[in-house]
Amino acid sequence: MPLNASTQALLAGLERSRPVLVTGATGYVAGQLIRRLLEEGLTVHAAVRDPGNSERLAALMALADRLPGELHVFASDLLKPGSYAQAMAGCGVVFHTASPFVVSVQDPERDLVRPAVEGTRNVLEEANRQASVERVVLTSSCAAIYSDNADAQDTPRGCFDESVWNTTASLEHQAYSHSKTLAEQAAWQIAERQSRWRLVVINPSLVLGPAISDDTRGESFSLMTQLCDGTLRIGAPDYGMGVVDVRDVAEAHLAAGFLPTANGRHLVAGHSSSFIELGRALRRHAGPQYAIPTRQLPKWLVWLAGPLANKAVTRKVVARNVGHPFVFDNTRSREQLGLIYRPLEATLHDMFDQLEASGRLS
Repeated sequence: MPLNASTQALLAGLERSRPVLVTGATGYVAGQLIRRLLEEGLTVHAAVRDPGNSERLAALMALADRLPGELHVFASDLLKPGSYAQAMAGCGVVFHTASPFVVSVQDPERDLVRPAVEGTRNVLEEANRQASVERVVLTSSCAAIYSDNADAQDTPRGCFDESVWNTTASLEHQAYSHSKTLAEQAAWQIAERQSRWRLVVINPSLVLGPAISDDTRGESFSLMTQLCDGTLRIGAPDYGMGVVDVRDVAEAHLAAGFLPTANGRHLVAGHSSSFIELGRALRRHAGPQYAIPTRQLPKWLVWLAGPLANKAVTRKVVARNVGHPFVFDNTRSREQLGLIYRPLEATLHDMFDQLEASGRLS
């Protein structure tokens, strides 16, 4: 059960007369969110870069064909001011999910910071111009809360929660975290300069679980594929991370968009895990025919070899994350949004099964 009974009861009476906007509609999180919105009978304005790309839109169109809601597709560009005007016209709620999620880039300012920050500004400034908008739900990230697991020891409570902001990321260290921090800060600045619409923020940890399309790509699927296709057969590090099911993230957005009392930030993470723990859980499900790692790599080896395998895995990143658990408090997401998190095994099994059935592990 993804939401508790009281939250479900409140959502049963949600406003269905006005459309809602979802930016980055062909994205991983957006797909499951749109599925839920269509299941609830809502009219969804899906903002995408290229409405003429029928292949990228096929999964969304298939959802619209079988679910009670309506789907309308609009062209948009994160870096073009005013490009969301048509898509946002008449919408009561805006779900801004569009933002790059990549770890290794050539130019962090160009590839991460600029699209995240300017895109957020363009969407929220359009919300200022659209009188129908009453709420904006921003898909931020736990990366706006922290850079490294070791940061938890410097927090007031010794764990990550909504009161914590990332103060250690930069273009040189955890650039993705830097981009998400700047983007969320920009969103709050814009929201605080007006009083007509309310900003509600979702801060997910690493998102895993099945997508609405077997062809979905991205960092989450790259990680899962590397764990299962033999890339890490010699072993995996004890690199701590938070994990949340993509379907739970969709439920969090739904609650954030329509619960009358929803406000502020919400750390959305169901479990504390690590690369090696994910590998071991997957191995139990997949069986020995897949070269899934069960051996933990020693930290000294990861420290030496990590930067050679991936330039984003610097020795500072290794030092502050390997052997350090993700320590968090998700009370607010459970009590304010009514989330009931799926078991980690269900998330991993469903994602693995989708990858296997689609032939992406062969």
